[in-house]
Amino acid sequence: MEKYIINGGNKLYGSVKIQAAKNSVLPILAATVLTDGEVKILNVPQISDVKNMINILTCLGCKAVYENDSIKIDSSSADCFEIPSALAHELRSSVFLLGSVISRFHRAKIAYPGGCDIGLRPVDLHLTGLKRLGVEITEKNGYIMCKCDKLCGNEIMLDCPSVGATENIILAAVKAEGTTVIKNAAREPEIEDLQRFLNCIGAKVSGAGSGTVIVEGVKLLGGCEFLPIPDRIEAGTFLIAAAMCGGRVAVEGACPENISSLLHKLRENGCKININNDKIILENDRRLSSVKTIETQPYPGFPTDLQAQMTALCGLCGGHSIVTENLFETRFKYVPELRKMGADITVIDRNAFVRGVEKYKGAAVVACDLRGGAALVLAGLAAEGRSEVLDISHIDRGYGSFEYKLRNLGADIVRVSV
Repeated sequence: MEKYIINGGNKLYGSVKIQAAKNSVLPILAATVLTDGEVKILNVPQISDVKNMINILTCLGCKAVYENDSIKIDSSSADCFEIPSALAHELRSSVFLLGSVISRFHRAKIAYPGGCDIGLRPVDLHLTGLKRLGVEITEKNGYIMCKCDKLCGNEIMLDCPSVGATENIILAAVKAEGTTVIKNAAREPEIEDLQRFLNCIGAKVSGAGSGTVIVEGVKLLGGCEFLPIPDRIEAGTFLIAAAMCGGRVAVEGACPENISSLLHKLRENGCKININNDKIILENDRRLSSVKTIETQPYPGFPTDLQAQMTALCGLCGGHSIVTENLFETRFKYVPELRKMGADITVIDRNAFVRGVEKYKGAAVVACDLRGGAALVLAGLAAEGRSEVLDISHIDRGYGSFEYKLRNLGADIVRVSV
């Protein structure tokens, strides 16, 4: 067990480099099972979710080698279709491997995936889509078992635009016979990135980023070197940190268009934002005004993965805000911890009613999940006095070198063993 100790009140100055998107790297790693060619993925963040995915790939028989911030994957020796339950429970994104493993072996066995406890995230849409491709599925004793003689393209209409289901069906359809059409597909930029990677290794995928994705099955896939898109959630987290603490921070290697909904809200708060290609510069030297409403929505709406951080910011703004969480029903679990620091927030159903306070006060708080944990760190940075953030293993799932990057901006934050 480790924790962060934070002495708040420092303004942030300098620049921070954004790494490849966690939510892009994980499905791309899952996709490497589809090919016998060597794949090199660049600018990979050193986070526990990536390490867990690599551990799963190794258990399947793949070979993975780290080279600084890159990973080389050779799946030519993959010989196992069962994903260990202990690893599946650690990683929600292990479910992505269903599509690629069933495509390679025509069999797959996986325990129900884990990850953050932010609400019900059933895999029904994943399984329904796989069934449409010809997969027989049995659910028993906490395991999902799949088998098929072959995969056949089909038309699949998703009941809702699920990111995971869209990506999983794409992975299963890449080497299926015929053409698969996914309607009401999710439009997140990470799905476009998965399409870009798959086409680099020889797949035929089109339409990602729109509501309809078309996958023409191919027989063989090769290798490639690939640079995923930058992590829009990491970029947004550092921008919100600068807004809360004050100062001037340049977020480098970002993709501004992928977080346009956040930039709009930060400007509405009163932040000064300048964009120069892949650099976003935020300046703030005063108490910000409240944003009246924030509602999380599928992309291109406001991202649920930035809701907690933005709520923490609203708690320091003048006026009142209403934050509505439309995607995950228990994503306000961090609010009682934030209230320990003096936040005035009332949660009713899926709405958080936020009344701005002058300052947060340092306190000992517990990270309940990845993004809520990040929000508590930002609150500690902006607070008066000393804070401790416990159970930071959640935060390690999505932020690489988090405390080092914050210290380079002038924050007083250290990691210590409990």
